[in-house]
Amino acid sequence: MAARPTTGSSSGLVVGRAHTSGLLLAVVSALAFSSSGPLVKPLLEAGWSLGAALTARMGIAGLILAPALVRALRRERGFLRRHGPLIAGFGLTGVLGCQLFYFSAMQRMPVAIALLIQYLAPVLLVGFVWLRTRRRPSALVLGGSLIAVAGLVLVVDVAGARFDLWGTLLALGAAVCAAVYFVISARAVDDLSPIALAAGGLLFGAAIIVLLGVTGILPFHAPAVSVVVGGVSLPWIVPVLWVAIASTAVGYALGVIAVPRIGSRLASFIGLAEVLFALAFAWLLLGETPGPVQFAGGALILLGVVAVRWDAGIARRSLPAVATAPAVPAP
Repeated sequence: MAARPTTGSSSGLVVGRAHTSGLLLAVVSALAFSSSGPLVKPLLEAGWSLGAALTARMGIAGLILAPALVRALRRERGFLRRHGPLIAGFGLTGVLGCQLFYFSAMQRMPVAIALLIQYLAPVLLVGFVWLRTRRRPSALVLGGSLIAVAGLVLVVDVAGARFDLWGTLLALGAAVCAAVYFVISARAVDDLSPIALAAGGLLFGAAIIVLLGVTGILPFHAPAVSVVVGGVSLPWIVPVLWVAIASTAVGYALGVIAVPRIGSRLASFIGLAEVLFALAFAWLLLGETPGPVQFAGGALILLGVVAVRWDAGIARRSLPAVATAPAVPAP
């Protein structure tokens, strides 16, 4: 009886440390993802097709993370039978769907509008949980959602944008896929390594892209060109490797580790920081200087994330220590 409070206190400390590390990993993951756009854009402008860029990005990243998948396959018999559908779903939505839908929408409508719609994923998650549980989110979550969306509108600067129905539907598809990415990542359990999930999803997505290229559905062009990044001329291999290793392999690996620690809802809101980091990279590498309105929008996004984070902290503190740190993983 006397030992139980101590155990609960130490368990709560472990959970708190895991939550804090999850927050840090989610921020670094958003930072990694954000560097891809300013480096892929010069490649596409130099003659690379989208199919070639996505194949290189996902294929190389998947091979880098593949050792974790190989270990999982060798350790567990029937691994593909048990986890194959989850990995395939992750590859189709969180990897392939997000990128194909977003880049396709970007070709039909302003980039800012496509970006704005795609990053409605956190709001979609809040609505999904509301419908599934029939419980209205707290005032902090609803207020944080509205503040973050308002900040996103300012950051992407949508003034004077035109409306395109098909482009809007494609961008909404990207938003749904992004929301599914967070949901599937949160379902990673102890017997499925998050890195193995990321590796399998990336390789599966790359295989689908190659199939689309072979059948002629997607064009495939990868000329040996030089691109100008930050005023420096670089061979094509430099941005390709950076995007594959830093932006994709690191981004997905840290992301799938972070989401189970902090939950899909909070992770999706922290993912909005990718927009802010992308602005910074575009500023440094492409000379696209953000205006005062965009800085104000960034402040609103951070305020919305803080509100959602505060609500998550209140929810965790309201539960008993034993409930927040179960002895065995929940199913």
